[in-house]
Amino acid sequence: MPPIEGFMFDLDGTLILSDRSLGSYRVLPGATEVLETLEEKDIPFVVLTNGTAYPPAEQASKLRKAGLPVKDDQMLTPSSVAADLMVRHGERSALLLGTPGVGHCLNEAGIEILFHGDDSADKVDAVYVGWHPGCGMKDIETACNAVRNGARLYVASNVPFFASTSGRTMGYSFAITAAIRAVTKAPMILTGKPSLEALRFVARKLRVPMKRVGVVGDDPLVEIIMARRGGAQSFGVTTGFNKEADWRAQDERRRPDKLLSGVSDLLDFL
Repeated sequence: MPPIEGFMFDLDGTLILSDRSLGSYRVLPGATEVLETLEEKDIPFVVLTNGTAYPPAEQASKLRKAGLPVKDDQMLTPSSVAADLMVRHGERSALLLGTPGVGHCLNEAGIEILFHGDDSADKVDAVYVGWHPGCGMKDIETACNAVRNGARLYVASNVPFFASTSGRTMGYSFAITAAIRAVTKAPMILTGKPSLEALRFVARKLRVPMKRVGVVGDDPLVEIIMARRGGAQSFGVTTGFNKEADWRAQDERRRPDKLLSGVSDLLDFL
């Protein structure tokens, strides 16, 4: 493998395990030491979660309180990518299907945020689906109407499950997006993993070529697929819901370049 110049870490199942409500975290063995070692060696890294419940800075603060040395500008979410893409696509307004934290990055980028029930909510430039445990049929109906009126559909995560302390936990945006697309047949713009847009964004943040990024994660269908798409180097861990046997059973295209028992194994690599 060519030298790795920067790292991207998944969060749930790789560095931490959270509870179902995302209110508490358990730092996985070696995670703190790996991030501290990267800082000492002046190797850049970012953490990219598919979760959008919290703005990046708030998420980083929660991780620091749990013991992970993650700075505000090292924390990324699909909303970080979505805001960047929407600005580049010329979107000025977006219907948000998500909690207030989901739209924080969009707001900072100058995009007007609307919710179902707002005037002209179905006449926005974009629809953005993120973490929305309280989603109702009116949200979905307004989103469908907006898409029919020409809004582009942006989706934070299209992953059905993520690893938590309770095991597999459903990703709400997956189910919400499925409902909207079943009605509208609209294409979606995925802003989280495993989209190539997300990896491009990561590479720009790290200021290294995509092929020199080390992608570390627990899901062959998410981090590994993303790394393969962009020619990045991949590391799989067994601390999420995929154990060693699960990784070995994957199609070759979904196997990591290096399989680790946990993120602590990176200490030997570094």
